[in-house]
Amino acid sequence: MAPLRDGIDHLRVLIANERKDRLDLVVPIVAGLGHEVIAREIEVEDVGAVTARERPDVALVGLGASSEHALELIDKIVHEAACPVIVLLHEPDPKFVKEASRRGVFAHISDDDVEDWQSSIDIVLRRFAEYQDLRGAFGRRATIERAKGILMERHAINEEAAFEMLRERSRIDNRKLIDLAAAVVDGHRLLPKHLQPPETP
Repeated sequence: MAPLRDGIDHLRVLIANERKDRLDLVVPIVAGLGHEVIAREIEVEDVGAVTARERPDVALVGLGASSEHALELIDKIVHEAACPVIVLLHEPDPKFVKEASRRGVFAHISDDDVEDWQSSIDIVLRRFAEYQDLRGAFGRRATIERAKGILMERHAINEEAAFEMLRERSRIDNRKLIDLAAAVVDGHRLLPKHLQPPETP
């Protein structure tokens, strides 16, 4: 993201809605906030590939005539994107918002609150960054736990000894603990499941 004046970030935004007239209304609003609309999508079958290719900073999905169509758009974008998805509502729809949040939407904003769009987007981006950090922390913890399990099995040692082995090797090699743990896990895939006893002559 390239910073703009007054600390506002220039965002690359994907907009999706089954109604072209709604897309045409939203684009100038987003541009007026200083952001770039990198894609406008209507068809569900296209939005996933566009999201994967363009890598937007944020996606805005409008609720058009069919809530099912909007939910399918959300599913495709959430599956492909490393960005938050925000729902644009033209009128209140609590049932749709509940289902959209279940599918991974981070927030919803209304046409009535155009002045507050930027504030809402800022909040969503912060929450999404926190979510990504948390998910990364859980992923790192899981990798370290797997590496400890492998070392416990291979060396017939307890959990504390396995962690100490990782930590000591990390210090000696001057490598991050998580990088070493990942190497143990990745290398383990190349080894046989059980150590083979030495062949007797």
